[in-house]
Amino acid sequence: MPKNKDTEMAGEVYVTRQVHFNAGHRLFNPAKSAAWNARTFGPCSNPNGHGHNYVLEVTVRGKPDRETGYVLDLGDLKRIVEKAVVVPCDHRNLNKDVDFLRGVIPTAENLVVAFWKRIAPRIKAGLLHRLRLYETPRNFADYYGPGARDLTLD
Repeated sequence: MPKNKDTEMAGEVYVTRQVHFNAGHRLFNPAKSAAWNARTFGPCSNPNGHGHNYVLEVTVRGKPDRETGYVLDLGDLKRIVEKAVVVPCDHRNLNKDVDFLRGVIPTAENLVVAFWKRIAPRIKAGLLHRLRLYETPRNFADYYGPGARDLTLD
C-alpha cells in the first residue's frame, strides 16, 4: 500500500471495545469474622449477595496495520472478550460459578486483574493497554497491566 502522509504517525492509536454482563457476588473474606466483613464491606457482604450490570472496556494500543488500517479488528476483540470474560461470568455468581475466580474476593479491583490475565494472552495484534470495569455508572476500576502505560503519565 502506498504511503499516505495524512495517516503516517510516530505515536500509537488506542482502540476500545465495550462489553456488558450481569453478575452477582458477595464481598467476604472467609479468613475474617462475620462482624469484620460486615464492617468492612457493609451491604456488599450480604450473605445472599447482590448484583451488578457490569460494563467492561478493553483498550488495545498499537500502530494501525498498513493493509487494513486496524490496530486490531474490533470484531476479533469482541470475540476474545466474550469468550474470556462474558460467557463465563454473565448471569453467574462470581463467588461460586466462575472457576477462574475461585478464592478471589470479587471486588472491581480484583476482577480487572483476573480479566487481564485471561484477555492479554489472546491479543495477537497490538498490546492490551487498559481494562476499565464499571460496577455502577459512578464506580469503576482501571487496570494497566504488565507492559501497559498509563496515559496520565505521558
